Parts: sequence; C-alpha cells; structure tokens
Amino acid sequence: MPYKLSTTLRGHKGDVRAVCSPRDDLILSASRDTTAIYWTRQSSDAAFTKSQVFKPGQRFVSSVTYIPPLPEAPQGYVVTGGQDALVNVYNVAVSSERPEYILIGHEQNVCSLSAAPDGTIISGSWDQTAKVWKGFEKAYELLGHEQSVWAVIAIDPSQFLTGSADNTIKLWHQNKAVKTFTGHTQAVRGLALIPEIGFASCANDGTIRVWTMEGDIVHILSGHTSFVYSLAVTSRGDIISGGEDRTVRIWRDGECVQSIVHPAISVWAVSTLPNTDIVTGCSDGLVRVFSRVEERWASDEEVRNFEVDVAAHAVPAPTVGGVKVNTLPGMDALITPGLKSGDVKMINNRGVGEVYQWDGIRHKWEKVGNLTDAPGTSNKQTFEGKQYDYVFDVDIQEGAPSLKLPYNITENPYTAAQRFLERNDLPMHFLDQVVSFIQKSAESVTLGSSATAPSDPFTGASRYQASQGAPASSGDFMDPFTVSSLPAPLSTAEPWSGASRPANNAAAAASPQTQSAAKLPVHTPHLFLQANIPAMQAKLHQFNDLLRQEISASSAALYNRDLSYLDVTPNHIEVLIHLLIKWPSAQRFPVLDLSRLIIAHAPESYAEPEFTTRFFNALFEGAEWSQPWTPLPLPKFRETNILLLFRALANAFKDDSTIGDGAWIKLIFEKIQQAPYAAFTKPQTRMTLSTIYFNMSCRGVREQLDPGLRSALLALVLSVLQNETEDAETAYRALVALGNIVYAAKQFNSPLQPTQESSARAVLNTLPATFAADVRVRNLSQDILALL
Repeated sequence: MPYKLSTTLRGHKGDVRAVCSPRDDLILSASRDTTAIYWTRQSSDAAFTKSQVFKPGQRFVSSVTYIPPLPEAPQGYVVTGGQDALVNVYNVAVSSERPEYILIGHEQNVCSLSAAPDGTIISGSWDQTAKVWKGFEKAYELLGHEQSVWAVIAIDPSQFLTGSADNTIKLWHQNKAVKTFTGHTQAVRGLALIPEIGFASCANDGTIRVWTMEGDIVHILSGHTSFVYSLAVTSRGDIISGGEDRTVRIWRDGECVQSIVHPAISVWAVSTLPNTDIVTGCSDGLVRVFSRVEERWASDEEVRNFEVDVAAHAVPAPTVGGVKVNTLPGMDALITPGLKSGDVKMINNRGVGEVYQWDGIRHKWEKVGNLTDAPGTSNKQTFEGKQYDYVFDVDIQEGAPSLKLPYNITENPYTAAQRFLERNDLPMHFLDQVVSFIQKSAESVTLGSSATAPSDPFTGASRYQASQGAPASSGDFMDPFTVSSLPAPLSTAEPWSGASRPANNAAAAASPQTQSAAKLPVHTPHLFLQANIPAMQAKLHQFNDLLRQEISASSAALYNRDLSYLDVTPNHIEVLIHLLIKWPSAQRFPVLDLSRLIIAHAPESYAEPEFTTRFFNALFEGAEWSQPWTPLPLPKFRETNILLLFRALANAFKDDSTIGDGAWIKLIFEKIQQAPYAAFTKPQTRMTLSTIYFNMSCRGVREQLDPGLRSALLALVLSVLQNETEDAETAYRALVALGNIVYAAKQFNSPLQPTQESSARAVLNTLPATFAADVRVRNLSQDILALL
C-alpha cells in the first residue's frame, strides 16, 4: 500500500526544524518559533494532541531528541538544542516550564541531538564540535571536524557517528575517531542507522549513501533535486528522506518506490514511528504523519485537500529545467508512464505550465504544482503563500543550506533584507551584505547606487560614513545604518578633552602620553547627529511611502529642507508612536533612528507634556523594555533597538532642551533603572548609556538640577562605575558625569548627601585599578576626589 496522509498537527508558528517519534503514541517537534512540542495520543486510533510545550528561550529550537524512561524520570526526558548554544533537558513527569538540566559547553547553534537508552546524549554544533554527555555532565568532546557538525547518532553509550559540513562522516569510540568516511561532495546533513548493514547518510549534494561500518558503499541513492536534509529508517528497513525539493522519498532495495510532495518550501525533518508511519516537519510550520495502513489514513476530504494544496503550489521553473511553457508537450504526454517513482514531467495545459510526478505505486501521473517563469520575468514566484518577483537562495555560512530571500522589484532592497534577517534570526550586521546580494542578483532592477559605494538602508544613496578614526572590525557590533562598529561618530580627538581616545585598554597602555583627563566642568554634551543629509532627506520621503503602504497614513507626510529644520508636527509624533508600538520588533530600528533625529532637530514637535510622556514611553516600548531580560545575550534585533533608543535619549539633553517640570527625565531614569546593567552585553551599548548620563550632567553644570533628579542621576552614574569592568570608554564617560555632578554641587552650594559622597569616594578609589591602563581614568578620579 502507498503512504497517504494520516494526520496534520498544527501548533507551531514557524518552520519545524526537527522531529522525533520514539513510540507509536509520542511525537516531538522543534521549531523556529522558539518552542518544542510534546504530542501524544491515548490509543493507536486516537488523534495526537498537544500535551506539553517546552520553551527553552527566545531563540530558534533547532534539534530535539528523547531519553526513554529512567528511574528518576518515569516518563523520560525531552532534550532540546538551539541557537542559544545550550542543551536543555526536561523531565517530562515534572514540568515543561524549566529544564531540569542545562548542559553548557557549545559556542554556537546546537543543530543535532541523539540519545542512547541509558541517557547518554551526543550533541552536534556549528562550533565544529560534538559533545558527549553522561549523567548530564560533559564526558567527551569530539574534535576533528573542520566545519559544522550537522548530524550525530549515539550507536550505543560508547560509539557515535557524526556528519559534518566538511563533507565527512566520522565513527568514534568514546572520544577517539576510529574511522572517517568520505564520498559526499557537500555538507553531510543527516544520518540514520540501518540494522544489519550499517548506516545511511544524506547531504547537500542531493544524494543518499548507504554504508557498512567498515566503509564500503552499498548504495548511492539519487533522485532528490536539491539538498537532502534528513533521514530515517522504518522498522521494515525502508529509508525515508526529506529535502529542499519539498519531497519525502521512500527507498527500498536501492530504488525510490514513492515520493510524497509537500505544499511547502522545504521538508526539514523526517522520522518514523515503530509502526512504520512517517513523520515530517516542514517550512510551513506543520507536522504531518503519513501511513501505509489504510485504517490510519486521514479522511478522503483531508487527503483530497492535501493533494489540492500540493497541486496549487507553484514550482519555479529553474528547479525542474528552466524551460518555456510554449515548448512543453501537451496533456497527451501523460499517456506514457514514468520509468520510476519520482520522475517529473512538465506539461503545457492550454498555455498553463503544470508539473506532474510519476507515482509508481498508483501507476499514474500526479499533478504537484504549476510552473512559473524564471526569476525576473513577468510571472511571480510563491513563497509562504505570497507572490514575489524573485526568491533568491542566500548562502550565509559555509556548509549551511541556502536560505530563501523573497524580493519584489518595486520594494526597497533594504526592506527585503531586513525582513529576511528577521525571519532567519540573523545579526543585523549582515544587512549590507544581503542588500549587495540583491543588487547583484536582480540585474534588471535599478537601485540607484554604484557598485563600489555602500548604500543607505532606505534610499540606496551613499551611506552615512563612519569616522575615519573609528574603523569597523568584523567582530564588532555593527550599526544598522552606518555600518560602523561604534555607536557614535567619535573622531581621534576626545570630544571633551581633545585627547586621543584609545580603542581599548591595550591601546591605552601603548600610548599613555596621548591621554589627558577632561578639565572639569565639561559643558558640551555629546550628541548623535551623524547623517548624510541628502540621503536622510530621501530616507524621510521613503519613510513617508512606507507609512502609506503599512498604515494608510497618507496625511502624515514628512517634509524637510534640511536636518536642522524638519517640518514635523504632533501628528507625525502620533504616527511614530503607533509604529513604535505596532510594527514587528525587528522592523522598528528605522523608526527609532528617525526618532533620534527628530529629538535632536525638532523637539518642538513633542514639546506638549502629553506628547513628551507618550513619545518617550513609546520609545521604550519600541525597544521592548518591559520584556524579560533573560536569557542573555538578547536577540540581535533587540540589542540594535536598545542601542538606537539610547542614542535618541542622549540627544534629548541638548544645550537648548527644555527640562520643564522634569517629568520626562524622571520617566527616562525610572525606566533605565528597571533594566539590569548586565543585560547590555555590547560595549557600544553601555558607552551610549554612559553618554546619556554625561549629557544630563552637562545640563546640571549650566543650571541647578532638582535634588530628586540629581540624586537619580548620581545613582545611575555610580551604578555604571560600580558594574563596568571591561570597557574603559564607558567608565570614562560616566566618570566625567560624576565629575560634573560633584563640581555643580560645589558651584550651587548644594553638597552631596553623606551616603552619596561615601559611595562616590569608594568608586573613585577603586576605579583606577580596574582600568589601570587608562591614564585618563586615574587622573580624573584624583581630580574629582580633590573636589569632594
């Protein structure tokens, strides 16, 4: 009997990247929606239902496996791995809220897991290692692969198989590699044990290889037309494979006997139940079960709906030959049977290109989709239910599969790149690289930028250039607009002292003669005003277009003649507030950065107390300030949004800014106090936070601050100085702020409280030792102590 749809499990909101089905009544699935789901059923003829949901953190869950019941865990353990580089172990009988064990050791995404019956776990990671865990502690580290370890199997508690993006497979006895299998020409993605033979492997080269443990090749199975991601073996010995060509294929005795097309872009994962049913996890977020037993088939209506979905799914021409519709044979070509299951035939059905696949079991051609023209022509390609002019394959990491990047020629390439990075949880510093890829790939699109000049995210014009004194490095946090590794255009001259700014402590030690402490008081705040004016003007017009497209706010157009004069009204602030709250988190960064410029150049637009409070509250909401601050590090887009929030707040303390009753400053300080300092893991973010305090301290030198505001500011400054142990520049800016506060206290004859003075002295006495290489810190600390 052929395999047919048995049931569809709906519960995930993102790609299902891994499935595991150790018992007939249990299925586990892991997804990019940050969850793993535990599906169970009461009997063989009952439906699977969602029993528990495990949420290890805020990152993708990439892998899942199961440890059978043990005395301390009568229902077994669920083990997950993901982009947080952790292996989380849940005792099913206890709780799905918190893992019972967290296994720490990997440095990058944990993309594969396997477990032996005794509880031994093996994990594979993008960090090029596999690790073996016994008793939930690391027992071995398997070193030898040169690229990501995409696949692992625990053969028994002491023998393991690993497959890697270096195209090899290794057999390990404990922590020693005893054999290396070579033959695949691209990254090895999946492994499966075959009793009495050895094992099978699949790879990005589109093939499946069956091996003996001695290294002999039994079969090379060809049929998939793209990457093969996952393998499983049924209790009957059939090999099951799933891949990027959206098919699941059943292989028996070296031949493909059935191919099941899915209405999705990718079949990421397959597994088998002991009863031979097949479980699949796909890019459409669904888990499906297929059975060869008629009693377990879904209803005729469900099967028919599934087949209709498959037939309606567009197939881009390049994946099946790239030929034109008018050159294809007519429907009578379907009279000739296929040679084997999985054969593909393209048909011209009255001017419509259709794709058919031969079903060797049913002995008939099944329609599997409609043919579309190649990218860039008049027809569209479908991706996740929407039509696009292009759907590109983007290679982000060597050995990793290509990711899908949909793009329309009418949209700005940075919009498409931002959407792509958010969907795949990739760092924003890839933004320019992805845009460059779009520009080069979409040859028919005029993007308005030269081949050599980097582009502004919204305009395509020249980007806002980073200072020559602030070169970017590949390891630094990248600013989404300037592509600078620093959060402000710092030049080689220190903004408040004229001395050189050391890039780090080592640089400070190498050139102490260039360092001199600021002379107190420092009156001039440091603002974040850097921008390419023509590009920013165009950016604002583009922003206006986005408003019309996204929220139909055609009356809220932004018109500007120069950055120093923006015709921004309270109506525009209303629009910004709406976008800061309503737009998806990963798409808010342009709104936050636009707010930075409005705060700097058009403060009158939100001067009314009502608007001021609502605007600043919305800025914090745009940075998800009320969301949990763990686990760390925060998602990249949230780190970016917090950095841009801090830049905007720093600009609020201009020389001519109006304090009024100080309510908006109290709001800012109260909000900042809610966040743990440890949450700001990037030095650039912490330095920008210190700049906020420094800028406020400059106001305190020019006019006497309300005692409550001064106390709140002093507490925040001292918190930085007490907690900062890594970045000298962050500490130095906070130290200048402290100096200004102490100077103003004397100037206005308003001394610090004894407890405040005591805390300040304690910091000033210890800080020079923390940053011994920075002469500025030592000298300024001495100057401030002399003022106390």
